[in-house]
Amino acid sequence: MTDSTALSPELSFEEALQRLEQIVSRLESGQAPLEESIALYEEGARLKAHCEDRLKAAQLRVEKIVVGADGQAKGVEPAGFD
Repeated sequence: MTDSTALSPELSFEEALQRLEQIVSRLESGQAPLEESIALYEEGARLKAHCEDRLKAAQLRVEKIVVGADGQAKGVEPAGFD
């Protein structure tokens, strides 16, 4: 069944996306009873938010790559949340 607790911050993007795909497949099949469908939908919403957070963090890391005068990446800076 599903877990109604918060997602582990260590859950990788790939793991969350795989579980989200399983949920979508189960919901699209129409085989889940109403209460299970609601619980799956809630879990899916949490997984979606988790994936969005992971993607945003990755985007910020990429945006903060420091490029030297020679055009080569020379390091990274911590991403700020301005």
